[in-house]
Amino acid sequence: MELDLLQERRVSLKKVISGTSLIAGTTIGAGMLGIPLVTSEAGFFPAFCSTVIVWAFMVLTGLLYVEVALSLPKEANIFTMAGQYLGMRGKIAAGGMFLFLYYCLLVAYIAGGAPLLGFIFKTGLGIELSANTVLVLFGLLFGGVIWLGAKTIDRVNLILSLAMISTYIVLVTIGSSEVAISKLAEAKWSKICIALPVMFSAFGYHNVVPSLCTYLNRDRKSLKLSILCGTGIALIVYLVWQWLILGSLPQEAIQKAFAAGQPVTVALQTLTGKSSLFAIGQGFAFFALVTSFLGVAFSVVDFLNDGLKLKSKKRPLLVTMTFLPPALCAFLNPAIFETALGVAGGFGEAFLNGLLPVVLAWKYRSFSKGNTDSEPVSGRKLLILLLGFALFVMGLETFLLLK
Repeated sequence: MELDLLQERRVSLKKVISGTSLIAGTTIGAGMLGIPLVTSEAGFFPAFCSTVIVWAFMVLTGLLYVEVALSLPKEANIFTMAGQYLGMRGKIAAGGMFLFLYYCLLVAYIAGGAPLLGFIFKTGLGIELSANTVLVLFGLLFGGVIWLGAKTIDRVNLILSLAMISTYIVLVTIGSSEVAISKLAEAKWSKICIALPVMFSAFGYHNVVPSLCTYLNRDRKSLKLSILCGTGIALIVYLVWQWLILGSLPQEAIQKAFAAGQPVTVALQTLTGKSSLFAIGQGFAFFALVTSFLGVAFSVVDFLNDGLKLKSKKRPLLVTMTFLPPALCAFLNPAIFETALGVAGGFGEAFLNGLLPVVLAWKYRSFSKGNTDSEPVSGRKLLILLLGFALFVMGLETFLLLK
C-alpha cells in the first residue's frame, strides 16, 4: 500500500512539473521585449507592483477557467465553455476574439522578428538584405516549419527555447554589473497604467488550460500547483528582466526604442564597453519572438482547420491564411511591434483571459445554484473586482489608441 502511494505521488509530481513547464513556456516569450518599453518611464518599483498585480489577476482568471472546464466533459475547450454557458453568440464572440488576439500577436512577432533575422544575416553571414526581403524570408522560413507539422515545430521550438534561456542567463549575468541603484530608485507612479495592456499580453497562458486539465487527469490540486508555479516562474523572469533593463539602460534609450516600435534589446547598444551584449541581446530577442511565434501560428492553423473543416492536404492554404494578413500589416507598418502587443493585451487578452472566464464562472455558479466543487476563486465580490479590472484595461487601451 505504501509503495503504491509513493508511486502515485511520484507520478503526480512528475505531471505537476510537466504542467508547470507548459505554463511557464507558454507565458514567457516575446512579451518580455515589450514590458520594459512601457514600464521604463514609471520606474522599477511601480513596474514591480503592476507586474505582480497583473500576475495575480491572470492566475485567478486561469483558475476560473479550470473551474468551468472541470464542470464539462473531458477535452472541452474555451469555445465549448462559451457555447455551453453563453450560447451561440458567446461562442462566436470567443472565436472572433481568439482570431483577433492571435493575429495581433502574429503582427507583433513578424514586425519584431523580421528585422532581427536581417541583423543575424548581416552580422553572422555578412549579407545585408532589404526590409521587404527579410519579411518574405521570415515568412517562408517559419511558415515552412509550421507547414511541416507538430513534430518539426516541437524540435525547432526546443532548440530555440534552449537558446533563449542561455542568452537570457548570459544577459542577466553580464548586464547585472551595470545596474545602478539610482536608476532603480526613479519612480513616476502616474505613468504605470500605460503598461497594463502589454503586461496582459505577456502573462497569457489560458489557451492551454483545457489541454492541461486533460493531461493532469482533471486533478484540481495538480492544476492549481501547475498554474501557480508556472506563472510564478514567469513572474520572477519578468521582474529580473525589468530590474536589469530599467536599472542599467538610460531611459532615453529605452524610450527611443519605444517610439520606433522596436524590441527593448535594441537599446542594449547604449551600454559602453559591452558591444557583445548588444549582439547577444538581439539573439535573445530573436529566440523569444520566434518561440512565441511558432506556438501562436500553430494554434491559429489548428483553429482555422477546425473551423473550416479542411482536409490535411489543404494545410498550405491554412498556413497562408495564418501568415498573410499579419505579414501585410507588418509590411505596411514596420514599427507596429509595441502597438500590436498593446492591442493584443488591452483587447484580446483582457476579453479572453479576463472578461470571459469571469462571466463563464458567474454563469456556471448560477446554473449550479451554489453546488460547485471547491471554487478556487470564491465570492461574487472578487468576481466583480476582476471584471472591473478587465474592463478598465480595455478602456485604457481604447484611450491610448485614440490619444
